[in-house]
Amino acid sequence: MATTTTDQVQVQIERVSALIEEQGLTKEDLMTALRQIMEIRAFENNIANLLSKAVLKGASHLYAGQEAVAVGAISALRDDDLVTSTHRGHGHAHAHGDKVAKTPEAKQEHFNKMMAEVLGKATGYCKGKGGSMHIADVEHGNLGATGIVGGNIPVAVGAALAQKLMGTDRVVLCFFGDGAANTGNFHEALNMASLWDLPVVFICENNQYAMSVPWRKASKLSSIAHRACAYGIPGETVDGMDVLAVRSVVSKAVERARRGEGPTLIEAITYRYYGHSHSDPRAYRTREEEAEWRKRDPIIILKNAMQSINWLTEEEFERLDEAVQRKLEKAMEFALNSPDPSPDELCTDVYAPSPWTQADIEAERALRERVRNDPNMRQISYAQALQEAMREEMLRDKRVFIMGEDVGLYGGAYGATRDLYKEFGEWRVIDTPISEATISGAGVGAAMAGMRPIVEIMYVDFTPLAMDQIANQGAKNRYMFGGKTTVPLVIRTEGGAGRAIAAHHSQSLESLWTHFPGIYVVMPATPYDAKGLLKAAIRDDNPVMFIEHKMLYREKGPVPEEEYVIPLGVADIKRPGKDITLVTYSRMVLRALEAAEILAQEGIDVEVIDLRTLKPLDLETILTSVKKTGRLVGVTEAYENTSFINEVMAQVNDHAFDWLDAPMVRVAAANVPVPRAEVLEDLAIPNVNRIVEACRKVVS
Repeated sequence: MATTTTDQVQVQIERVSALIEEQGLTKEDLMTALRQIMEIRAFENNIANLLSKAVLKGASHLYAGQEAVAVGAISALRDDDLVTSTHRGHGHAHAHGDKVAKTPEAKQEHFNKMMAEVLGKATGYCKGKGGSMHIADVEHGNLGATGIVGGNIPVAVGAALAQKLMGTDRVVLCFFGDGAANTGNFHEALNMASLWDLPVVFICENNQYAMSVPWRKASKLSSIAHRACAYGIPGETVDGMDVLAVRSVVSKAVERARRGEGPTLIEAITYRYYGHSHSDPRAYRTREEEAEWRKRDPIIILKNAMQSINWLTEEEFERLDEAVQRKLEKAMEFALNSPDPSPDELCTDVYAPSPWTQADIEAERALRERVRNDPNMRQISYAQALQEAMREEMLRDKRVFIMGEDVGLYGGAYGATRDLYKEFGEWRVIDTPISEATISGAGVGAAMAGMRPIVEIMYVDFTPLAMDQIANQGAKNRYMFGGKTTVPLVIRTEGGAGRAIAAHHSQSLESLWTHFPGIYVVMPATPYDAKGLLKAAIRDDNPVMFIEHKMLYREKGPVPEEEYVIPLGVADIKRPGKDITLVTYSRMVLRALEAAEILAQEGIDVEVIDLRTLKPLDLETILTSVKKTGRLVGVTEAYENTSFINEVMAQVNDHAFDWLDAPMVRVAAANVPVPRAEVLEDLAIPNVNRIVEACRKVVS
């Protein structure tokens, strides 16, 4: 065993003293750091024990060994700064929660709520709905953890963008592992953050293994920090087992960000003591390797540092250890005695409450009738209606901004944002790189941090590139975090066929988005609907996928000049009738109305219902109509296989089967990629003749 020389001791004392002086630290600061590290370790060891006894179910990714990174980094923050975390996030959650809790009672309560959440109890931070991988305390700046590797990086960029737009000097810390550094989210997010000099510090905890793959097998570069040069930002590597070293490097990066100088990428070299998860046998690494890393344990390093300058005695350390164990015992007692979530909680917190009242719905219904019956009302295009909606909401609420590819001078979809760019400037109408995932994820983060983004994705065909950020972060965060956050985000996109631009730019993918709880889907057919629904979507506190049909932008229709909104979840009977209920939406509304006029000449009276919003779905209007007509035809431009109209038919079957006088019929797109050739494209999607034939069939 190597002996410690007097010179080595002196070097240690000088190093520790320099770090303490540089950061202006006191003995109390170091005692706090040591306590937090020991509490995280005790928490994780306890979780490991519960998993081994099958007391705890589900996945838990333990942070033991990496505590110095969370504690050192978060100690460099102000209480009003923000953090985003990962599936291995207990350490981040504890270091942050303990920092913002100011009394011993509050600190114990925080520890209790963490333990309860991991055990799935109603008293947890997220009411037991998030669990180990999704602890959040959004109210106090912890924007939450994600179970998707790298999923939090775009969210952090959006939270930092919100700070820039709001003019604060708050900073965002973004934690992720070495595995996330190889995802597209990492590269897209660092590029966007560096481009805009956003106040975000990226902290990669390189614990040597992404699950079981060592870094040397995942990258040609030896260091993740070396990647920073590709984005024109500083990259630093730090000993992630040394809390003082971590705090020093992160403090400088935080102050740099706070001065408006942009992001920093920090690679903290660390080690996880447990496997990736409880089921991991760790066969890919040796016991000798683990033992060598344990010699550099964060507790040992800080304890030795404090003792080297006479700031810690063995008695003090023992008392601290006893206090940590008592705190853990209280947290376990609290969690075990806490109730499970009530069954009544199953369906709560999926959506933020609707801002619309029955009076709003009645007012819009009256306005709708006036619009239809006023021959002198102005006629404007669908595109102009969208532009008016965005302009009015941007004037009304300074938190509203637009972000997307080519939304500036090019104007985005059919030039709808060009004039807005000229009027509001480049920081209210923001041109982005081609980065669908980070555009959407940044929208999620900005929304959670207090803004109301309108994100434009050029074609609905491209939205699957952003599916993780919209569906797994934006749509689920409110529920996973126990209803303690809102994500007021609008994703504008265009869908549908008709321009002969083939399969990658012509799909109707709305059913992808109706599938996910937590997000609304809106598909207006007329200029009147487009304006009123977009205004409502911008004011809503939920994510809204707002899909415009590319063949409708030049369509004109009556739109009142006065202020109005159309509450989400209210269908419109575009044509009353008594023989058939025809349910449709978007461009198919126009074709359905044409078909209805042809059928009227044959004595068949068709009621055309425009859903306007697929989620929320106005089932009541559909059922009322079906109970009157006894027949239903559903029309959609989406693929017949799993299209949303199938869900409408299933709901009618469940709730109005006894009123049906004939089998329901659907008219949908062929189950083929949309072809380029016009003759084939026309065959692939519903036309007026197919709708007419379906209606004849249902009455025959």
